[in-house]
Amino acid sequence: MSRYVLPLSVLGTAVGGAVLLKDFVAGGACPSKATIPGKTVIVTGANTGIGKQTALELAKRGGNIILACRDMEKCEAAAKEIRGETLNHRVNARHLDLASLKSIREFAAKVTEEEEHVHILINNAAVMRCPHWTTEDGFEMQLGVNYLGHFLLTNLLLDKLKASAPSRIINVSSLAHVAGHIDFEDLNWEKRKYDTKAAYCQSKLAVVVSTKELSRRLQGTGVTVNALHPGVARTELGRHTGMHSSAFSSFTLGPIFWLLVKSPQLAAQPSVYLAVAEELEGVSGKYFDVLKEKPPAPEAEDEEVAKRLWAESVRLVGLEMSHGSHGKRGQPLPK
Repeated sequence: MSRYVLPLSVLGTAVGGAVLLKDFVAGGACPSKATIPGKTVIVTGANTGIGKQTALELAKRGGNIILACRDMEKCEAAAKEIRGETLNHRVNARHLDLASLKSIREFAAKVTEEEEHVHILINNAAVMRCPHWTTEDGFEMQLGVNYLGHFLLTNLLLDKLKASAPSRIINVSSLAHVAGHIDFEDLNWEKRKYDTKAAYCQSKLAVVVSTKELSRRLQGTGVTVNALHPGVARTELGRHTGMHSSAFSSFTLGPIFWLLVKSPQLAAQPSVYLAVAEELEGVSGKYFDVLKEKPPAPEAEDEEVAKRLWAESVRLVGLEMSHGSHGKRGQPLPK
């Protein structure tokens, strides 16, 4: 029997070391133990994956959670599951289709009317590498859902967020933004041959670019906004990439993916951290790679790109602001 002790000990050490390495590479749990009793939180795309785990974690911390999802059957099921697991009954499902400007306006109007406060908005929902689909309003799907839909939603809820200050906006982007480029000549992929990867990267770059610009516009309001890369997670987001259906990829890249790919629970930790950490009070306009602040891609820090994208986004979604620092549609935006 003793001859097995050393090999088993070595194996145990190797497995333990691999698990520690995985945690180190993937990033760990949210370091903040802060709770948010009584605070209202909106999480988009919260019926599955990172969004669901983010909602669960924040429900555990005492928040009043609104799950904002397109599929209401799945959303209601997720809300019920979270209520049961956390014993927090302030977890509710509401319909929001980010591929429809009409749906976004209806959702925002209902929240504005029914909720006394909105303290935390987590723009989490996304589509990745899908075919060349378009939204209800004719936007390329990844640009429409990942960026423009959240852009409109955020702006429509700004008054409520300001009235609830201190409040926070968290935009879930991706490390893929570094490979993106904002093509103002063909933002909506109407002239070029469609490239699903490039379209995804552009949409995620747009999220980071607008985060910095919105932060500039929100100075002095008590509302902060930051963007983050959650890490690569095992979620339904990658359904269009082809990785899941390739036996060769699974075999050859499996060990690498095991090391780098997170569970949705672990991938939710950066969003939770940005939402609750007391040390981030007042921190705004930053980009976080998992739990650490890092410089984003150079294009994401270009002020001229940011101002131009903001103005174009306002035009595309038909955003009319009659007050504040956002200007009216058809009037020049503040410099």
